[in-house]
Amino acid sequence: MINYFDKSLTKFENFLTAFSAFAIFFLMITATVQIVSRKLLNLPIPGYIDFAEQSIAIFAFIGIAYCQRLGGHVRMEIFLSALKGRSKWIAEAIQTAATIFIIVILTYYSFKHFQRAWVIGDSTIDIQLPTWPSKLMIPIAFAALALRLTIQFAGYVRLIINPNLEPIGVPLIIDVANQAKQEASQVVEEKSVRN
Repeated sequence: MINYFDKSLTKFENFLTAFSAFAIFFLMITATVQIVSRKLLNLPIPGYIDFAEQSIAIFAFIGIAYCQRLGGHVRMEIFLSALKGRSKWIAEAIQTAATIFIIVILTYYSFKHFQRAWVIGDSTIDIQLPTWPSKLMIPIAFAALALRLTIQFAGYVRLIINPNLEPIGVPLIIDVANQAKQEASQVVEEKSVRN
């Protein structure tokens, strides 16, 4: 069951990450056009700064659940890497439960912030661009993160019950030596494919 929810949420996380990548690419192209248009034609894109400011929420938050799934976030692994077996999974479950609590609170208040922007018709100063779409991105990203953390918590509880099971739905800590070996093997594979 954990595996089913993990794969289902993975599709949504991949969609959000692709959306974020597209938004970054679009803003990068728009910035290039803005610079060229302003310098050569003295014709800047109206409201470019407003669009850039509103897109920051997409860049900063939308990919957060994807990053959590891969274990790509910054975390203190010195303590956790020293633990083995059930004690490791208990520590992971405790910190994941605390994170879920915090993220649920942040999701609630970021949604309230979106609602306030929607009701009052909040907009940017320059071209009166509505701010609610970017404010909606934050609770969506946090909700996806809360779901990812819940799946991970269930995976940790499963491993607490039986530490000998194959980990499902949880990021695994890779020590520096193993990470270097994986990266080296990827480089060797890429070179052999090219030749």
